[in-house]
Amino acid sequence: MSRRVNLPGADELFRATAPSGPRNDDAPAVPPAGSGRVKHDEKMTVYLTSDELLAIEQARLSLRSLSGRKVDRGRLVRAAIAGALADLETRGAESELARRLAED
Repeated sequence: MSRRVNLPGADELFRATAPSGPRNDDAPAVPPAGSGRVKHDEKMTVYLTSDELLAIEQARLSLRSLSGRKVDRGRLVRAAIAGALADLETRGAESELARRLAED
């Protein structure tokens, strides 16, 4: 009897976990208010400076103080991304996102 373990291949590890049917081009890629507390099938790694991470944590605590609701960092970031993308869609090159990226 072989003691070799069968491990999954890359196709099995990186398969889509949700059906990806045709998308209407008019539909926003991100919900306007962020996706909230739902199961997320995709993951993205973002590297931050310690100051940026501290600012996110302070914003999280501030939101908790203002709203009385627990807000996790992921939810905060998803809501911020949704806001930035909505602003980009509405204002285009005049959006805050486009302006900040032009400064680089």
